[in-house]
Amino acid sequence: MRFLGIGDYNDLGAMYYGLAQRGHEMRVSVANPSYSDVYGGMLDFTDDWQAELGWLREAGEDGIALFESATQGQTQDTLRRDGFRVIGGSAFGDRLEADRAFGQQVLQGFGLRLAAIHGFTAYAPALDFLQRQGGRYVLKFNGADSPRSRNYIGELDDASDMLALLTTYAAHPAMCEPPDFVLMEFVQGVEMGIGAYFNGREFLSPACIDFEHKRFFPGELGELTGEMGTIVSYRGSEKLFAASLAKMAPLLREGGYCGYINLNMIVNEQGLWPLEFTSRFGYPGFAICEALHEEGWERIFQRMLRQDGLQIATRAGYAAGVVLTVPPFPYSHGYEELSKGEPLSFRPGMTAADHAALHFAEVARHGEHLVTSGHTGYVGVATGTGPTVAGARDAAYALARQVVLPNLRYRTDIGERVERSDLRRLAEWGWLEHAGCDRVGSC
Repeated sequence: MRFLGIGDYNDLGAMYYGLAQRGHEMRVSVANPSYSDVYGGMLDFTDDWQAELGWLREAGEDGIALFESATQGQTQDTLRRDGFRVIGGSAFGDRLEADRAFGQQVLQGFGLRLAAIHGFTAYAPALDFLQRQGGRYVLKFNGADSPRSRNYIGELDDASDMLALLTTYAAHPAMCEPPDFVLMEFVQGVEMGIGAYFNGREFLSPACIDFEHKRFFPGELGELTGEMGTIVSYRGSEKLFAASLAKMAPLLREGGYCGYINLNMIVNEQGLWPLEFTSRFGYPGFAICEALHEEGWERIFQRMLRQDGLQIATRAGYAAGVVLTVPPFPYSHGYEELSKGEPLSFRPGMTAADHAALHFAEVARHGEHLVTSGHTGYVGVATGTGPTVAGARDAAYALARQVVLPNLRYRTDIGERVERSDLRRLAEWGWLEHAGCDRVGSC
């Protein structure tokens, strides 16, 4: 088969590399020059992906374009109309992710509970709102490429911390320009996601549940990085999926969506509180999900595009992913001096299965060695599986310890909260079958 990977950062490099290693033809386009060396010496690259469309069309049904971001949906729609086979999203999917207020309006039409959300394109009205209203809010900037590090979860009930932050942003507008953001009412509960693959007409089964750990340090301290590790399972999702993401099928069908989509939410005693969509493959989410797949991505993609089957072969239990980083992650300033070009080594005894469970991100091959590349020090993710969260976590950390790299850092508590309380609370509220159980569907 032939695959053309299209994106800004080579986020799916590990997926592309796996496809190439299994004998498929793979060409990759990376728009952002700061990431042009990611997977250097390991993949074939093109400076102009549109010039490769003839090469892709020659493969017929075996030619697939893979889009990474939720910013080129209109282009994907056009390619589909021109007869190309495309996995990624759609213009409708882009809007679901980038325009948080729009995504909430769509969900409201299905009768789901929604946290109050207020959109702003200037700081003064937001400050006036908080001074009048008070309360805890979550600050999130709109746009698929919004500055995550500027997002903030308010902690004080009188909103004084959020007021202070927005006052600072208003005084230094270059920090967050343009000011396009929402203030979402803070809702207490279990934060989790529900995700599935949509083939243009229907969702494939099973859907997966995920529990992200977004802060940089253990104990939920430090920067909001996007994701430092995640627990995933393809079991136990049925009730949550039916009550939330499954309701999107008619709109996704109408919008021509074909790819993976995830809905992040808060779950509590009152029900489900949807927060936001991710209308693309998540990273490292795709790599952690892959650890539970019984078949390769190529077979899943063919099934989606041919629309000739609705089941994905997956393993029971859990997968854990631990993100591996080097300084100055989650920032980029100083990376060239601190960590770029450092060689990766591995402890003795690494098996082929161990290497397959390591999904690298910002690396390149120089001679016989892998070295850090890219722009931020996001090295990759170590994955592990097991019948329980604890088993999957232990396997992932055992693998992470096999990687030898100067100044390697990662969180050491991925999955502990899920095992300690999240699964039990979800069971008590009726969303999972077995209360207090760390083994979904098999206590």
